[in-house]
Amino acid sequence: MDWFTPFPTWLRSVSEDPGSLQLGYSILLGLSVFILALALYLLATGVLDPLRRRVHAVKGPEPQSTRKTAPRRNLLQQLGSLFAPKSESKRANVGQMLRYAGVRTEGAQQVFYGIKLAATVLFPMLVLGAAVVTRIIPLAEASLVALLAGVLGFVVPDIVLKRLARRRQDRLRRGLPDAMDLLVVCSEAGLGLNAGIQRVAGELSLTHPDLADELALFGLQTRAGMDNRSALKDLEERTGLEDIQSLVTMLLQSMRFGTSISDTLRIYSAELRDKRLQRAQEKAARVSTLMLFPLTLCIMPSFLVVVLGPPILGAIAALAASGLGN
Repeated sequence: MDWFTPFPTWLRSVSEDPGSLQLGYSILLGLSVFILALALYLLATGVLDPLRRRVHAVKGPEPQSTRKTAPRRNLLQQLGSLFAPKSESKRANVGQMLRYAGVRTEGAQQVFYGIKLAATVLFPMLVLGAAVVTRIIPLAEASLVALLAGVLGFVVPDIVLKRLARRRQDRLRRGLPDAMDLLVVCSEAGLGLNAGIQRVAGELSLTHPDLADELALFGLQTRAGMDNRSALKDLEERTGLEDIQSLVTMLLQSMRFGTSISDTLRIYSAELRDKRLQRAQEKAARVSTLMLFPLTLCIMPSFLVVVLGPPILGAIAALAASGLGN
């Protein structure tokens, strides 16, 4: 931390020098103008490209909704291509999180990086613009806040993406026991695995749409020619859930050894029911611990004031009457 010690002194000296403040503001303003000009250039090259116009002329007119959203998405994709990291592992992690969040459109990863770049640039510009217009805080402090806003704009998209992926996985986990019960009924009624999964996807489209979407995609893959093993593996990779991984493992073992899929599904359905009951009991057991903080911070102070307030006031009055208070 020795390298950070001179930073406050340097910041204080810069804030006291008007020339340094003007130079820093000019640099930030020039950088913002450069990024804005680069964005306009990428937009112009994406819209006015002769090859693109030729392709659109051959393809014919697009629908009105697509025509309105295409330039914005092309701009974000081009910005994301410039801002995307060189490491293949980082790009793979972002792509995996997008799949967990249910985003499977083409170019979604580039759009994510474009949004990340736009947030990193726009947040400091908004802070500096508000500081210049309102003049509430000095320019030096506004520059520091703008730097923090840029860091926040860089981090927030990752946090939002992870939160969306976690919420979708929770919805898939809650709907899996119901899907397993329906799949057991379908298998015992004589339907095969593919037909049963398609029927379950149709039945769950209203109550658990995320799980129904994943099961419907499995049905589309098998009807397109993909074998059951590959489709199940892809379902496991798309969701990233431990429960679905265990289900896929059991189904693959049942297919390999020729055991009854209906018995396998029935056993795993009962196991999922037990797991859901255990998770509910675990959450119920944590309620007393979680209630400790609001009780301590909100209820206990008011309770102490109500209980100990009158005796304390009485003691103060008695001391004042006896003369000891002086």
